[in-house]
Amino acid sequence: MTGSHDEPDVPEPGRNGFGGAAALSRAAGEGSVFSSSRYVARRQPTMADAGPRPPALTASAVQEVLDGLPGSAIFLVPLTGADGEVQDFRIAAASPDALDVGGRRGKELVGLSVLETYPSVLGTALWRGYLDALENGVRYEGEPFAYEEVLAGIPRLSRFTVRANACQGGLIVSWVRLDSGEREQRRLEVMQRLGNMGWANWDLVRDAITWSEQVYDIFARDPSLGPMTLEELPAHVLTEDLPALAGQVRRLLGDGQAIDHTFRITTPHGEVRHLRIVAEAEADAHGSPVEVHGFFQDMTAVQRAKEQLLERDRTAVAQQETLTAERVLAARLQHALLPLPQQSLRLAGLTVDVAYQPLQRGINVGGDWYSAIELPDGSALLVVGDVAGHGLDAVATMAQLRFTAKGMAITGTPLATILARLNTLLWHSADRAYSTATMIMGRYEPSSGILTWVQAGHLPPLLLRDGEARYLPSPRGVLLGATTAPRYDSSAIRLLPGDHLLFFTDGLVEAPGELLDDGLDRLARTVAERGAGPRPLGDVLDALVDPATRRDDICVLHVGV
Repeated sequence: MTGSHDEPDVPEPGRNGFGGAAALSRAAGEGSVFSSSRYVARRQPTMADAGPRPPALTASAVQEVLDGLPGSAIFLVPLTGADGEVQDFRIAAASPDALDVGGRRGKELVGLSVLETYPSVLGTALWRGYLDALENGVRYEGEPFAYEEVLAGIPRLSRFTVRANACQGGLIVSWVRLDSGEREQRRLEVMQRLGNMGWANWDLVRDAITWSEQVYDIFARDPSLGPMTLEELPAHVLTEDLPALAGQVRRLLGDGQAIDHTFRITTPHGEVRHLRIVAEAEADAHGSPVEVHGFFQDMTAVQRAKEQLLERDRTAVAQQETLTAERVLAARLQHALLPLPQQSLRLAGLTVDVAYQPLQRGINVGGDWYSAIELPDGSALLVVGDVAGHGLDAVATMAQLRFTAKGMAITGTPLATILARLNTLLWHSADRAYSTATMIMGRYEPSSGILTWVQAGHLPPLLLRDGEARYLPSPRGVLLGATTAPRYDSSAIRLLPGDHLLFFTDGLVEAPGELLDDGLDRLARTVAERGAGPRPLGDVLDALVDPATRRDDICVLHVGV
């Protein structure tokens, strides 16, 4: 923007801690875009263009003009002393609605002396504004001020804003009483402060700019320096933002088009701020801008919040990609390490149906697993296990248990010994976060029909015989990885033709807010009702498993004799 100076107030190199000579060279690189004379000089008519000077107006003629104006307006005639200096002003004409602090209205004001009627005005900014407007022809628009007058012994205090314009050797003065409008003004100031914005106005005819107080705060500029000139502005703007800002200045001041643009500045303290300017131009009859008004807004906090949100979004996306990759990898590993999730086998005279249903929410690929193989001696090995936890660590622990147990069983190692060695393996695992597991393991010998089984903290198998479902008594056995000196015992049962046996993990019987015993009872009832049908395992799962409410993986082995 620009100020009311005869010469542009161009900062000296290094002034105020800004770019100095380098900044000025940047401004020069933009041509004359940031030159107030480019926009002001062509608006001011020359004496040749002005034509003959109109005749001076008399006080009566001014009164005729004021008679048609609303609000408070008066015509002041200067009263000079012997030295030619202005000593006072006399009110020569007044608008009908003019009302002063003493309650005088319209023609009652005509003939009054300013200093005799309002003596406390002498020496104030208002008085100096009158003199400057009269001498230099520059419009005066003062800040709100308080004036107190004592009438009938009663002090009366009011606040006013006053505007003065030179006219025919005198002053046209108008004012607005802020008794009613001051509250709205305070609201506007609060809104500007809360929105971190301030208004600015540039009169291109008189080359005068006005800033609200908040604009000085936004630019971190000392108010005593006055508003920033258009020539000064490039020294404060970041180099990479100058071309775009120059285009906006040309659009606003050259073409008279409204702008809404964001750019960055550097304050005297070296802080980079993101500013938004919204401005429009008022044009004359020829379409040339004669006045520009708008506001500046400090968008630094908003921009920093956006950058933080973007950074968080990038972090969240990266984490999501990592979690998705881990889930996919864990699922692939589990699928590679386990047999088919649903199958039927014929092992050592048994019919074995398998159902494996992982929960697979997020990366919650679990540690449930099973084995069903025929051993070298013709017996069948049946195993179901459940590793604590989810994800890659659970899958890795599951793989250790499954393949180690299978390898030891193939070599003829007793079942209780297998559990003891698996316990040692987990106890000495490097990662103790996923180093516990439950497990049930059985060996079926077809020649005798005897099933020998062991368990480590696992739920007992469920036997369906002659329409009655009951759980087998569990031999001693603590879960794997819980202690360094566990004891594992074995138990045996002879299976009869027509028997059905179920090995399962806790995901089949657990339900939110329900005791485990209630879930076990429900399973026993369901197996008694449906466990001997043409598709016993499928019927049981259909009756018990609700995909919408279950919270864990499910692994079930159904053995039919």
